[in-house]
Amino acid sequence: MPSASYGRFIEFLQAELGLSSASISMALKRSEQDTGPLHMILWRYGLITLEQLEQIYDWMETAA
Repeated sequence: MPSASYGRFIEFLQAELGLSSASISMALKRSEQDTGPLHMILWRYGLITLEQLEQIYDWMETAA
């Protein structure tokens, strides 16, 4: 994900899904060790629901 899109993605996570900076930070740290995109790490660790994951995929479709 290009850096501009990545910044918009982080803003989306905070503004639309209400994720805290701490949750995002933790997921970013885990992404350095785990394989997979950030949204899957958020879901894998229970930081987002399946419904929120679907919202992320919808956002990714329109943001591309």
